Amino acid sequence: MSDVEFERADAGAATTYPAQAGTLRKGGFVVIKNRPCKVVETSVSKTGKHGHAKVHVVAIDIFTGRKLEDICPSTHNTEIPFVTKGDYMLIDIEEDGFCSLMTDDGKTRDDLKCPEGEIGDEMRAAFDDGKDLIVSVQKAMGEESIISFKESNN
Repeated sequence: MSDVEFERADAGAATTYPAQAGTLRKGGFVVIKNRPCKVVETSVSKTGKHGHAKVHVVAIDIFTGRKLEDICPSTHNTEIPFVTKGDYMLIDIEEDGFCSLMTDDGKTRDDLKCPEGEIGDEMRAAFDDGKDLIVSVQKAMGEESIISFKESNN
């Protein structure tokens, strides 16, 4: 044996799972260009002289909102991301844009930025008005972001 130590590398196996392209449906998730996306449209072309029917997928990146497209044979596997959502209590919004969030078990995390655009503006305004807010955080493929918020019922 050699004295070389190997560094651990994440192969991405735990963040996605395979599924046939022909099973993709509107509202589901898919990985296009190594980005987790939500499917907004699918269409299937007929089989041609070269065999497979092709699936044309139009999807929106769940973190950036960019529109992405892909075409692949319906019988081939495509990657589907594991997408999870969690709710946190909003404690504070720092001047640098980072949010202080509290989990159900009382732990805090300060690693997520307030969303850009309309959702972020509405969230800041509601927080500044003294409302107790619950934020929804979406996680996929090692990336996380705040996607929505609602007023707490407490």
